Amino acid sequence: MPSISSTAGDATAHQPGSGPAPADRPLPTMTRDRPFAWLLLITGVIGWLASGALVLEKLEVLKNPNHVTICDVNPWISCGQVMQTPQSSVFGFPNMFIGIVAFAVIITTAMGILAGARFARWYWLGLQTGVSLGFVFVVWLWSQALYSIHILCPFCMIVWAIMIPMFVWVTIRNISHGVIALPAGPTRVLGEAGWIITALLYVAVIATIFFAFIQVFIGTSGY
Repeated sequence: MPSISSTAGDATAHQPGSGPAPADRPLPTMTRDRPFAWLLLITGVIGWLASGALVLEKLEVLKNPNHVTICDVNPWISCGQVMQTPQSSVFGFPNMFIGIVAFAVIITTAMGILAGARFARWYWLGLQTGVSLGFVFVVWLWSQALYSIHILCPFCMIVWAIMIPMFVWVTIRNISHGVIALPAGPTRVLGEAGWIITALLYVAVIATIFFAFIQVFIGTSGY
């Protein structure tokens, strides 16, 4: 169980495994307790709301197969059509239920940090594992949407978008705090490049969407 300190703090004293890095390696701003907790809270709430919206729409589709979801825009942008594919229920139940549970854990973690909780190294390793698996799963779903299903789900894309900074900063946070051991050089570089890595991943996603749907874009532009 995590122990609770008297303050939420961005302390710089080193705590093996879960505490901040040594004094000669100052923590990047986004890996300090409060900024990091707010990032987790914001991305977690957005992801939870997107997953919740998908759950509500899925329930409507189950009740009425002809239901038109709120994000059915055209043949290429449609939550309803994606929900009918096998990829939407990889583990035998709708994927969005995973999001409801997983993002609730993220929100709870963020609130705990803001309240002053100190989590043990095993907890951070568990969170890293969960976020990493979630990121891999999202990348797979993204590849399926672009190259197999050929349909985009807007609410799914919101989940893709928030998973990028979440994965990047959970990883950098754990490296900076010594949960994941790396030499000082790479640790410093990663800490300074967090938002650059995030931006590059966004550019990569946008580029792959553009090139996967280039015929659609060209067709709608009048050429």
